[in-house]
Amino acid sequence: MGPNVILKNPIIPSDTAETIALRALAYVVGRDTALKQLIAQTGVAPSSLHERASDPALLAGVLDFLFSNETFLVDFCEIEGFSPDNLDHVRQALSGAPTDW
Repeated sequence: MGPNVILKNPIIPSDTAETIALRALAYVVGRDTALKQLIAQTGVAPSSLHERASDPALLAGVLDFLFSNETFLVDFCEIEGFSPDNLDHVRQALSGAPTDW
């Protein structure tokens, strides 16, 4: 996607949402500070991240973590080239439920 692209269709296929969420997980795991904060915030065991990488609940939790930290959220979205608003649609596609933010 191009820089800060806002998706015109907010309905994101679940496989696309999972791919974006996996990239978010890779982003967090690749940054020591972000990883430590994710572990502290969620209580997820570092050893379970790889084995649970396809778990929609874990991926939704990673996106929730990004939403809770504007610095990481903006950085991730800039790297991926889309608007933070689109991440909300990704989160909804993973859970099938609207978010409260």
